[in-house]
Amino acid sequence: MWPMIVKEFRQLRRDRRTLAMMIAMPLILLTVFGYAARFDVTSIPTAVFGPQADAVVQQLPPAIHVISVDATGNRADAQEVLRRGDAAVAIYAGPDPVVYADGSELFMAQAVLRRAPTLPAPVEVLYNPDLSTAVVMVPALIGLIMAFIGTIVTSLGVVRERADGTLETLSVMPLKPRDVIIGKIAPYFLVATVDIVLITIAGLLVFNVPFQGSVLVFALLSFLFLLVVLGLGVLISTLSRTQGEAIQLAIMVMLPQILLSGMIFPLSSMAAGVRWIGQLLPLTYFVTAARGILLRGEPIGALLTPLGVLALMAVIILGAAVFRFHRDVAPAGAAEIVDVAAEGAPA
Repeated sequence: MWPMIVKEFRQLRRDRRTLAMMIAMPLILLTVFGYAARFDVTSIPTAVFGPQADAVVQQLPPAIHVISVDATGNRADAQEVLRRGDAAVAIYAGPDPVVYADGSELFMAQAVLRRAPTLPAPVEVLYNPDLSTAVVMVPALIGLIMAFIGTIVTSLGVVRERADGTLETLSVMPLKPRDVIIGKIAPYFLVATVDIVLITIAGLLVFNVPFQGSVLVFALLSFLFLLVVLGLGVLISTLSRTQGEAIQLAIMVMLPQILLSGMIFPLSSMAAGVRWIGQLLPLTYFVTAARGILLRGEPIGALLTPLGVLALMAVIILGAAVFRFHRDVAPAGAAEIVDVAAEGAPA
C-alpha cells in the first residue's frame, strides 16, 4: 500500500495543474467570491429631472447616487433614461413628482422601495412591476446555458481529435488553421443557435418574460456571444492534452462567469477589486444587454458598448485559438507524420 501512496503523491506533484486546482483555487475562489457574494446595494445611480431638481437632490438619502440633473426634463425623459439603462432610478421633480425605479435591476429596485419613506415622492416600478425574480433571471440563464454549451462541450473538440489520432491528419491537410477552427465551431454554432431559440421561447412562455425589444438586436447579441463562448471552447481545447484537462479549464472559466457577471449578485455591490474581473467576462455583457432588450426594449444605440466589447472579444479569442492551433498543434502533427514516413522508408 505504501509504495502506491508514494507513487500517487509523485504523480500528483508532477501534475501541477491539478495540484493548483486543489490548493490554490479554493483560496482564490473563497477570497474573490467572498467579496462578490453580496445582495446589499449601497449606491443607486439616479437621474433627476424637473424644475425642482436641484432642491430635490439636497433631500436625497446617501445611498441615492445622483449621476445627472436636468431641470428642463419631464416625465418622458425620466422614463427614457431608465429604458436606455443609463440609470437605475429616475426622479421627476415637478408637478405630481414621482420616483421611477427600474424593475429589471431587481436588487436596486428593492433597495429603493425599502428607502421609499425617505424619498421626496412615491415610487413607481417600471419594466418589472411585480419584481419577479424569474423575469430578471431568465435572460441571464439564456446566456449561462449558451456559455455552458459553448465552452464545455466545444472544449472537447480538438482534444477528441488528438485522442482519436486524427489531429495529425488535420494538421497536414491543405487547410489553413482558421479553416480548421471554423470547421470545428460551425456544427456547435448551428446547434447552439437552435438551443438559444428554444430556451428563449420557453422562457417567454413558461415564465411570462416580456420581449419588449427588437428580435434582430437580440439575434445580433446572441450571435456575437456565441462566437465568444465557442471560441473560448476551442481555445481551451488547444491548451489541453486530455479531455480531463479541457474540462478542468472550462470549469475554471465558467465559475467566475456564474458569480461575477451580475447574473446572481449585483455588480454594484461588489468590491472594486473584484468588480473589474466581471468587466472581463463575456457573460457580463450578455446579461446586461439581454435584460435591456427583453425587459426594457433598449434600443441598439444604447447597446453599442456591450455589443462592441463582445465583438472585440470574439476577434481576440478566435484569433488566439487560430494562433495556438497554428503554433502548437499543426507543426507537432506534421513532425509526427514526417517521422512515421521516415521510419517506413527503405534504408
